[in-house]
Amino acid sequence: MITIRNLNFSYSKKVPLFTNMNMELGAGHIYGLLGKNGAGKSTLLKNIAGLVFPDSGFIEVLGYRPESREVMFLQDICFIPEEFYLPSVKSDTYVRSNAVFYPNFNHDYFNSLIAEFEIPIQQKLGNMSYGQKKKYIISFGLASGSKLIIMDEPTNGLDIPSKTQFRKIMASAMKEDRCIIISTHQIRDLDNLIDSVIVLNQNKVVLNASIFDIAEKVQFRKQQTINDEVLYAESSLGGFHAMVPNADGSDSKVDLELLFNGVLTEKEKITNLIEA
Repeated sequence: MITIRNLNFSYSKKVPLFTNMNMELGAGHIYGLLGKNGAGKSTLLKNIAGLVFPDSGFIEVLGYRPESREVMFLQDICFIPEEFYLPSVKSDTYVRSNAVFYPNFNHDYFNSLIAEFEIPIQQKLGNMSYGQKKKYIISFGLASGSKLIIMDEPTNGLDIPSKTQFRKIMASAMKEDRCIIISTHQIRDLDNLIDSVIVLNQNKVVLNASIFDIAEKVQFRKQQTINDEVLYAESSLGGFHAMVPNADGSDSKVDLELLFNGVLTEKEKITNLIEA
């Protein structure tokens, strides 16, 4: 689905953002893209979508080079940015003007998502609240029928019930021939949704692993003290939330926030264990 080889990118040649980045992403997965502010999450998504171009290196998406902006590529990719514009028109006008760019656009599915999100489409899009606009553009993107869906901070502006709806809808939107990438700093919003984690740090991908592989190699648990087997821990009420090697094959829920902080703090220790 997506192949990145030796990607180098910078907005200023004096400050490289990506240095010899390598990554493979496959169909049938929902990836969570995590990184600190300024790590380049949005820029990586734009490189994949062909909105900015690498200084050097190779990117192939769906068999195309994104920078070529070929029609067959564009009609099978949908990029939902953090900041977007919706015109002051009714929904049917917007759909009539934009759905034609996506040959596989599913109008019935779109209408069902609008109903699920309780979006007031009797209003002009420009008059909706930010949260309503965000749910509308997410609905349009999922209904586009694209094989690659890219979302940059999709839960920003959503209230708690809407975030629950979002997770439910995203889980049902996954198909074997589709790849979904969700970038967010609201890590908890990805709980029980993603099946793979990508962490960006220091100009590179420092972790690209499935939730299954992480849970197989690392145990997440609460304990009262820190001992030698602890990979990383954070203090909490009555003890510590800790990551330890999963020596006995125990089942534990992956704590995405603890994992993210652990990878940034103890990269070699944790990634070597997961990738072994």
